[in-house]
Amino acid sequence: MAKTATTSAKPDNKMLRDFFLGFVKVHVLHHASREPIYGVWFIEELARHDYHLSPGTLYPLLHNLQAAGYLHREDRVVDGKVRKYYEITPAGAEALGEVRTKIQELVDEIMQPTAGEPPGRAASS
Repeated sequence: MAKTATTSAKPDNKMLRDFFLGFVKVHVLHHASREPIYGVWFIEELARHDYHLSPGTLYPLLHNLQAAGYLHREDRVVDGKVRKYYEITPAGAEALGEVRTKIQELVDEIMQPTAGEPPGRAASS
């Protein structure tokens, strides 16, 4: 099933949409820490991971990360058109470092097998 952050905000999928948009923000910071990124490229990158965002979802997200001080934007002329490139700022790099730590802690915890037991109880042998 394709992941999408552009589905209508039905009560049963709004929470998943919020989760996915959080993942997208982390993904933006990750790639912007490696090299400057631009919207169309990033939409294609997300599609490789089965996330399907419209420009109407992605560009406000990029603008919000820029307004928050996590991204810096540079306008460049490419093939006669202005393309907006985004790269991570020191504040964005710091946030990404914190997020990586929290993601690792969460993944370590949720990926442990539970054998159907409630948290904190030993699994039966």
